Amino acid sequence: MTDIVKSQAVQDLLNRASGISESGGDPRLKAIVRDILEALMGIVEKHDISEDEFWRATQYLQDGAGEFGLIVPGVGLEHFLDLHMDARDAEQGYAGGTPRTIEGPLYVEGAPLAEPGVNLSSDPDETETLSMSGVVRGPDGEPVKGTVLHVWHANSKGFYSHFDPTGEQSPFNNRRRIKLGDDGRYSFESKMPRGYSCPPGGATEKLMQLLGRHGDRPAHVHFFVEAPGYRALTTQINFGDDPLARSDFAFGTRDGLLPVPDRSSGAPHVEFDFELQKSRSSDDEKFSARPRLAV
Repeated sequence: MTDIVKSQAVQDLLNRASGISESGGDPRLKAIVRDILEALMGIVEKHDISEDEFWRATQYLQDGAGEFGLIVPGVGLEHFLDLHMDARDAEQGYAGGTPRTIEGPLYVEGAPLAEPGVNLSSDPDETETLSMSGVVRGPDGEPVKGTVLHVWHANSKGFYSHFDPTGEQSPFNNRRRIKLGDDGRYSFESKMPRGYSCPPGGATEKLMQLLGRHGDRPAHVHFFVEAPGYRALTTQINFGDDPLARSDFAFGTRDGLLPVPDRSSGAPHVEFDFELQKSRSSDDEKFSARPRLAV
């Protein structure tokens, strides 16, 4: 086919559509929108996408808007952001530390502030009790003072409080913020989480099926780690003995984040230490501006 994207008519269209030819607006946004539009037009041309296919895709995105928080990690974009930030860190001389990995769409602001040793599970759950403990250290091995460790995970049915379709969970079940002491040590227990699948019949599952992929996550525990003078860390662990640990549909698995629970005492225990990097500015100490549920 004729390459019309590079034609003067289409290039003029791109300039007008992105506002490049207008004096007002945000120049950075204009440049980004122009590149997105040009890439999309190039894909339409490369694959000879029909009008029917284009509008079916548009309808899919419109119908699936409520699942964008799952679609984005499911197609690898959220993991790509981690890889992009890793590469940028390497260029800027940052090294070491616990690997970052995806946040996912299920954090809730305002979880109760607790002390080490807290039980995260407010609700009864017919499953084994998990315990976790460790130390938050800095790059020189120093215990990090003033750390707040945010923890959240699913219950044994794979449902998160505030997002549970059964409506059975108490507010902030399996969610806490833990204020650590000067020794940087944390500990908690909770009911063992289970992995989950994307909603049956939903937009994410439909896309995974069309791609020949599954839509399942292994059992995992999410963390935010923040402390004055250190870079904020977003991460999670997958349990290394989970059958899906290395085939997470959301690409959350990373080396260094796959502890295997010690079951020698009869109940699963994970010993896991966090290492933070020193911050170079106050912006380093903030989490992303991603919209999150606040209760």
